[in-house]
This record gives sequence, structure tokens and C-alpha cells, in this order.
Amino acid sequence: MDVIKEKLKLLPDNPGVYIMLDKHSNVIYVGKARVLKNRVRQYFHNSPKPEKVTKMVENIADFNYIITSSEIDALALENNLIKKYKPKYNILLKDDKTYPYIKVDMREQFPNFYITRKIKKDGCKYFGPFMGGINCRDILDTLQLTFCVRLCHTSITSKPKRECLNYHINRCMAPCAAKVTTEEYSARVKKALDFLDGNLKDAEELLKTKMLTAAENENFELALDYKNKLEMLSKLEAKRLPSLSKAIDADIIAYATNDLYSAVNVLITRKGIMQGGNSFALDEAHMSDGEALTSFISQYYNNHEPPAEIIVEEFCEKELLQTYFKEKFDKTVEITLAKQGDKFRLLKMAKENAAEYLEKSVDKIRHKDDMTVNACKRLQQLLGLKSYPKRMECYDISNISGVDKVGSMVVFIDGEADRNSYRRFKIKTVEGANDFASLQEVLTRRLLKLASPDAEKFPKPNLIIIDGGKGQLSAVNEIFLQKNISGIDLVSLAKREEEVFTLNSDESIKISHRDYALKMLQRIRDEAHRFAITYFRNIHSKRNLSSVLTEIDGIGKVKRMALLEKFGNLDKIIAASEEELASCDGISLALAKKIKNYLENNL
Repeated sequence: MDVIKEKLKLLPDNPGVYIMLDKHSNVIYVGKARVLKNRVRQYFHNSPKPEKVTKMVENIADFNYIITSSEIDALALENNLIKKYKPKYNILLKDDKTYPYIKVDMREQFPNFYITRKIKKDGCKYFGPFMGGINCRDILDTLQLTFCVRLCHTSITSKPKRECLNYHINRCMAPCAAKVTTEEYSARVKKALDFLDGNLKDAEELLKTKMLTAAENENFELALDYKNKLEMLSKLEAKRLPSLSKAIDADIIAYATNDLYSAVNVLITRKGIMQGGNSFALDEAHMSDGEALTSFISQYYNNHEPPAEIIVEEFCEKELLQTYFKEKFDKTVEITLAKQGDKFRLLKMAKENAAEYLEKSVDKIRHKDDMTVNACKRLQQLLGLKSYPKRMECYDISNISGVDKVGSMVVFIDGEADRNSYRRFKIKTVEGANDFASLQEVLTRRLLKLASPDAEKFPKPNLIIIDGGKGQLSAVNEIFLQKNISGIDLVSLAKREEEVFTLNSDESIKISHRDYALKMLQRIRDEAHRFAITYFRNIHSKRNLSSVLTEIDGIGKVKRMALLEKFGNLDKIIAASEEELASCDGISLALAKKIKNYLENNL
């Protein structure tokens, strides 16, 4: 604490980011401050603090800080450092999923409509997100059924192509085959865009007419399809909030806490329609609710398109966030502190959802702690590890008879999978099925990263786990000795008896099957195995696919590569219909039938 006391005296008045460290120099918390001196000193005063903050302070052994030119820069830097270090006491939204949007590029002569989960500043139109029981593919299917716009990525050139099946069943106007003028197609696109903007009336009337016509012609299967699409449109209409303007595009974000755990609820409205919502359980140590909510919002919109308006509670840091969105996204986002009216009622709904979710999630959060952070602490005790295993890496090898050998590296941070850090290896120097030598190659390549310019992307692990027994452990330890690696614990986990082998003893360590520490080791070992097997199958199937396709008359290198790019592996090509095969560039319906016939008769 003497070090901390001296550092506290030297803190500047500038804005910036502070980084809290534990006794092992692990980053356990990252925060931003308008005035570093005032904020950091608050943690060490005897004044009352939230229980989670008190727990965090008990683990602080040192701190660092970085001065920034403004609080906006501090918020952006805080966000980046949280992603980099994944501190134990910060809000982490690593499992946050993105929602689908429908994208259309109006700069094209014949625009196509398709699904994407990534919003880019590319001048295209995006509609969504689609959630809450509304399937994005159903929306696209309705667009095609109703307005005959194209959904494919076929390039349209001056040389007409052969029309596909969708043209013959009246689901596309076939601009690729020059069957429609630019003006006619543009009129359809305009109606489709109007539909995506929330005007459902024209689509409903057109679908009803088509449904009745199909029924009169005794085409009952098609009539049923139209009926299902009409029911989907009814669902969309039912989500419209009568009191809201159709022009309102807003996210409503509410925060609930019991001073130990917290929850956030996000409700999404687009064009006056309630799209749905999502709740998040948070385990963080912020000094104030406003700070916590600001941190959540800045992280959340790393993965989601910011709306025109965000409706929040009064304690949110309004001006800071509005400037942050303008600088980071070049977009004006109105932060509304709702106090009355329809927006306040929406906020109240979100607050009730957040409070209910928190009440139901407390036990889950505690159980998650037992399965992750507490399991890491127990593992350190059981195996006599040098340090707390914050970053664990597990390695596995996969091959069949020495063919297409691959290795996998999976990473767990504080007992949770960090999928962005996973890595795959093609074995380059080993002949035949030699798992020991393959592991040595993989670990050699991995450990070389520690002293390379890529060291930032490949941080030094606290613990390396090998899938195998004493033999695999010894093989990897040879590499450790050759490279003079220190400061990394090394263990192996054998499948048969789930025995743990360490370098400290010839005897294995047997952990109770009910112990969360063993369950965590099993999770990371099984994840490494799954990741290796998946990579092996992809490589193996692509190699087999390439050799199989060369045997089909009419399939040359260009068409073979087009099939590989579209379907990825042999299983997906076998499962594809003739129409799906024909949608691939260069594959006619006749050639698709030939491919299908060959595969069915020879595989």
C-alpha cells in the first residue's frame, strides 16, 4: 500500500484512464475519469462504496494511468483497454450477439436484397435489426414473392445470362437475363423499400390477391405459402406501438442494480414498431450507476448500429455520449432523458424488464463465478500453480493416419472462452501420424510469438494445457527447455481417467468429478478438441471435394473454385438442391442436374 499512497500524491488533474492491478500484475479493472486525481483517490478513501467496488479494492496491489486530451478520448481508450485486457471487474459484452439487417445497394443498376450482420459506412441502405420472433429470411422471401426483386449476388453484365428457376416461378424478374428494363425494376425496388420502411398495406393486398388466385387455380401449396407470409405481416403490424410516430427509431436502455450485481435491458423500436429486446446480466465494479450505464452503452454499440435516438434514465452521462457517438461514428445520436409521456412509459417498461432479469439472474451470476473465476483460484491451489491462471491456452492435434494434420489453440480468460483469440495450425514439418512431434511444432510456433512484433496479439499465458498424458506433457516440456521458457505453468489432462499431470510430480493428480476446477479443465480440453476436429474436417472435405469434382464432365478449375467458395465442403454440396447448385456462378441447371446425379450415384 505504500506504493499506492505515493502514487496517489502524484496523480494529475487531467482526464484519462486508470488501470488497477492485482498482486500478480493482472489488470483487474479499467476506468475513465474527467479528473484522474479525484476519481482514483475515491477508491482508497474510507467513504462508503458499493459492495462490488469494496471487493475490487481489496485486490488492488498497484495502479497505472494514461493521460488523454479529453474525457471523450478517455472513454474510447477505456473501451479499447477493456477489450484488450478483459478485466475481471469490468462490464464485458464478449458474448453479445449481433442481429441481422437487410442490405440494399441503391448505387447498382439492379439492386439486390440480402442479409448482413455488419453495418458499414458504404452508402448502402440498411433495414433492421430483425429480432423478437421475426425471421429476416421470411422478410426477404416476402419481398421476392411480392415484388419479384432479386436476392442473388449474380453479377449483371451487358451479356445476358440464362435465367434461373426463380424467373420461371415468378419470384424474380431476371435482370441478369435482360428480361426487365431498368425503369420497371426500379419501380419494384421502390415498393420493396417502402415495405421495409414499415408500409405493409400494399404488400398485404398483393399477397391476398396472389393467395386467392393460387387457391382458385388449386395451387394450394403456393396459397399456403402466401397465407403464412400474411400471418408474418400481421405479427409485424401487432408490434407497432399506436402512440409512437412511425418516424421513431430509438433504443430504450434501462439499468437495475442491487449494489453487487446489475442488469441492463435494451428495447428496440424501428419505424414505430417494437422489434424486441434483450437483457444483460452484469458483474462490474463501477463507482456510480451513470458510469456503469455509459460504459455499457459505449461497448454495446461496438457491435450494433446506433439509432437516431437512445432513451435512458436521468443519471446517464448525456453530453459525453452524444459527443462520443459524433466522434466515433460520425453520427448524431440524441440521448433523451425521458421524464414523461410515451418515451417515459417505454423507459419504465425497460426498467421493469431489467429489474426482473436481475432478480432471476443473481443465482446464475453466482454459479458463473463458481464455474469460472472461483474455479481458476481453486485450480491454482490444487495444482500448485505459480500464479492465478487468468489466461489459459489448451492445445490439441487432429488427423487421420497422418493425413491433413492440424493443431488447435483455444483460450480461456478467467475461466471463460475467448473465441477471438483461438488459433489454428496446419502441421508443416511432421511426416505421418506423430502427435508428439506435431505438438512440438505447434508449441514452437506459438512460443516464438512471445518475442515477436505480434506479442501484443499473443499475450503470454499463465497456464498451458495439453490434451493427453505424460508423453504429450514431456514432448512439450522439451520445447520449453529448448526455448528457456519460464513463468508459464504446464499441465496435461488425460481423457481416460481425467488425470492431471504436472511437471512437479511423477504421480498424476486426481480431482473430484464434482469439482468445478476439473469441470473447467474438461471444458477447455473439449473445446480444443472440437476446434481441432472442425478445422481438420474443413481441410479434409475441401481436399476430397476438389478431387471429386474433377471427375465430373463440364467442371473445370473456375467452376470447381466457384462451388468451393459458395458451399465450402462436400457435405453441403451433396445436400444442396439442383436449384441451389444452379445459383452458383457458371453452373447452369443442366450442369447442376449432372452434378447432383453424379454425387447421388457415386458417393
